[in-house]
Amino acid sequence: MKAVAKAVLACGFVCAAALAANPAAAQSFPTKTIKLVVGFAAGGPTDVIARIVAQDMSVTLGQSVVVENKTGANALLATEYVARAEPDGYTLLFASLSHIVNYLIAPGVKYHPLKDFVPISNGALLPMLVVTKADSPLNSIQDLIKQAKEKPGEVLYGSAGNGGSAHLAAAVLERATGTKMSHVPFRGNAPALSEVMAGRVTFMFYPVIGVGELVEGKKLKILASGTKQRNPDFPDVPTLAEAGLDGFEDTAPWVGMLAPAGTPPATVARLSDAMRQSLAKPETRARIAKLGGITVGDTSEQFYSFLEKDMERWARVISASGLKAQ
Repeated sequence: MKAVAKAVLACGFVCAAALAANPAAAQSFPTKTIKLVVGFAAGGPTDVIARIVAQDMSVTLGQSVVVENKTGANALLATEYVARAEPDGYTLLFASLSHIVNYLIAPGVKYHPLKDFVPISNGALLPMLVVTKADSPLNSIQDLIKQAKEKPGEVLYGSAGNGGSAHLAAAVLERATGTKMSHVPFRGNAPALSEVMAGRVTFMFYPVIGVGELVEGKKLKILASGTKQRNPDFPDVPTLAEAGLDGFEDTAPWVGMLAPAGTPPATVARLSDAMRQSLAKPETRARIAKLGGITVGDTSEQFYSFLEKDMERWARVISASGLKAQ
């Protein structure tokens, strides 16, 4: 791990040198459309933020940045697809924490989260909420736990796929409360949430993106927040910590952009600069904040350090939860 870190830092120095020595080469990229691959269905949190960033970057780079949804296996198909892509900066991955978790729990994974990708920038952090349909008889996390204890296996929780943030958070909840619930994976957060709103799935942990509108539209009800303090957008919603359930802030997902390993340093620098310019715009930050996300917008080197620590953190959480690939 340390050797990889040194290599990435060295890449950063080479990148800076390349830009200084040949700025024209960096500016010549891109010359055609860039494909930004998202491993989840359209309309989910990762997809929504990817499209915000892609729109801004299209203007900054002077070439179209188009989002392509390649769903399946909790973004594993998309991740492996981009890992095998030509490292020329024209096929990129807009990833979430499944990028790390799949590697830790899924059998036969054909990529390494750090060695097979070059980080571009971390886009945003997305606090988690426990949600159920608006007219559900459940009105608190305590109600949910009580039902799960009274009817083992009958409470259904949705997720964007095995090993995703919603799956992991619910598995941690099961372990912490001594309950047995049933996991129903989907090809993204959006279709999972649709089933929750329809009442065919009892609940799910869902990133805060877009939840406010659904609550106002009486399609969803929030049972608890997975943040350390109450979410300012939902001040009346108690945290899981208030119910004696600590540590759920560790399940908050991130969304960020990566390129295949071997992508030229000058190209990585150009993409990182364009993405950070997008995320620095007050209007972009306001759009993400309105959705409930926390904008990051760091450098390639900073994002690498974050991912390295994230791998260590998720390994601890997964070990403590007893989560296994399904």
